[in-house]
Amino acid sequence: MELKDTIKNMTSEDYKERFIAEYQQLIIRYNALKKMLAKWDKNELNFTPTCSRDIYDLQMKAMSDYKAVLETRATLESVNLPELNGD
Repeated sequence: MELKDTIKNMTSEDYKERFIAEYQQLIIRYNALKKMLAKWDKNELNFTPTCSRDIYDLQMKAMSDYKAVLETRATLESVNLPELNGD
């Protein structure tokens, strides 16, 4: 799944569909950043990051916290989130 695949649900009148799309977008971005950081750790990046690694680590933490909040809300609001790989 790519970000473009979430557009329809992001514009839905149904808040549960928008909620799911928000979660999907977060997981897509989270996984992309995680992949980039793994490459950084292996010195396999094809560019030089402009921010320090600490900034990226803070972003990963914030995204992880955001993910946990969305998952908790989904449980409380009976929103069935799709199974996505975003550990």
